[in-house]
Amino acid sequence: MSKVVTAPGSAHRPRTLLYGVLVGIGAVGTLDELVLHQVLDWHHFLDLSIREGGPVDDRVRSVGLLADGVFHLVSSLLLAVGLVGVWRDGRRPFHGWARRLWAGIAIGFGGFNLYDATIQHKVLRLHEVRRGVEDLVVYDLAFGGVAVLVLITGVVLLRGAPTPRRSADQPPPR
Repeated sequence: MSKVVTAPGSAHRPRTLLYGVLVGIGAVGTLDELVLHQVLDWHHFLDLSIREGGPVDDRVRSVGLLADGVFHLVSSLLLAVGLVGVWRDGRRPFHGWARRLWAGIAIGFGGFNLYDATIQHKVLRLHEVRRGVEDLVVYDLAFGGVAVLVLITGVVLLRGAPTPRRSADQPPPR
């Protein structure tokens, strides 16, 4: 395994991209929970009214709130782990560090929303973008479209980011 040099005489293997992805997933999960679940009340993480086709009663609301709580806890944990990792990597930055970080955040943000729009909304039918509207296609296209644009932005940023360098005295990776 090769190590990268971040300062003369010190070796460190950055995981900035990984930490950026965790921050992106955690941030979009937290925003989704706060805005779509709590403020706008468009859906819950697990919306039984969609699966069972019935009204939103106390049982459906209770299951939705419990699932939202677990989702929020996991999102917050991913955000915290990612931020700690970014802080640790940021103490020893390398050429292209910020670009790799922003690429990771965009990839995590867009990738998770694309997964949410396709797998959770359409395949598993855990919830819809907005419950109870007649023209759901507009919401689906907007939600999925933004996810694809953010994901593409992350990939473009990553492609232009310099690769962390090894020191001259280290052997090439096997």
